[in-house]
Parts: sequence; C-alpha cells; structure tokens
Amino acid sequence: MDLAGLLVFSTALFIAAASPGPGIAAIVARVLGRGTKGAVAFTAGIAIGDVVWLTFAIVGLAALAQAFHEVFLVIKWAGIAYLLFIAYKLWTAPAEAREVEANPVSEHPAKLFLGGIAVTLGNPKVMVFYLALLPTILDLTRVTMLGYVELVAATLAVLTVVLGAYIVLAARARRLFTSAKAIRALNRTTGTVMAGAAAAIAAR
Repeated sequence: MDLAGLLVFSTALFIAAASPGPGIAAIVARVLGRGTKGAVAFTAGIAIGDVVWLTFAIVGLAALAQAFHEVFLVIKWAGIAYLLFIAYKLWTAPAEAREVEANPVSEHPAKLFLGGIAVTLGNPKVMVFYLALLPTILDLTRVTMLGYVELVAATLAVLTVVLGAYIVLAARARRLFTSAKAIRALNRTTGTVMAGAAAAIAAR
C-alpha cells in the first residue's frame, strides 16, 4: 500500500492503542503488581491478538466471527478468567518492604503469551476499530500479500512503542513504593484495576 495510507493507519492505531482500555489496564496492573518479568511475553500476546483481528478485518472474516460466535465467546471468557486470576493473586500477594521490585511468583512465558492473546481477542472493540479504519484507507478486496505484511509490520511497530512505554512508566512507578503498607495498597489497587478490565470486557 502507499506510504500516505500506511502513515494514516499507523497514526490512527497509535492514538487508539495509547488510549487506556482493558489491554493497557492489564499490562499496567501486571507490571505494578509483579514487575517487568513476563511483561514482554504478555504484551507480545496482546500485539499478536491485534494482528489476528487485523487479519480478520482484511480478509473479510467479520461474518465468520459472527458464525463462530460461541468460539469467540469462549475466548472472551477465558481472557476474563485470566484477568480475574491475576487480580486474585495480586490481592492475596504478601506485602514485604524488601520485595519492592516485584512479586517473585513466576509464570511460563507461553502461559503469559496466551493470556495476552485472550485479553485482546476477548475485546471485540479491536476488530471494530480495524473494520472501521481499513475501508477508509484501502480497498480490502485488493490487498496484496506485501500490503498485508506492511500493515502487520506497522501494527507491531506501533504497539511495541505504545505498550513498551506503558511498561517502562509502570515499572518506574513501582519503585516509588517502599513500605509493606504501600505495597499492599498497590497490589490491591492494581488487582482492582485488573478486575475492572475483566468487567469491561465482560460488559461488551
């Protein structure tokens, strides 16, 4: 596709991605509560989820998503369950001043990656965004493989910048909490935010 169209797409995606939503809330809450360990795998899953919705929009599979409503409903509730699980772990995490940097509990990167994908696929607003934007900048019936690759590359580049910035900011904010009381309050606040993200997805 032409450079102008790609820039319009990237700019619109940047604005949409930077706007707080369930995905951003999940990333920030996770980093605040557990540090940056595992954040890359989780955000990679969120980004790939975006690519899946982008692909559906390009090849015209919005109708297919409706046809397989039950499958997407399962994915949606899987993402909700994952967010609620993290919220519970944050609420019940021990608060010790010496563990300011992060909760030491580790999770397998594959589990985090799939959790990130579930969060994005459970948020149909992402597909609606692509369906609304793409027809304004290109003819979806004439997208070449090269054009598709360019859109995917632009999507991943934009999301890397936006989500990476949120991770850095959340990690810096995490270091401001130096007492057990502050850490307990932080864990419960971020747990509540995580649960709120799950509720936001469930309400859609």
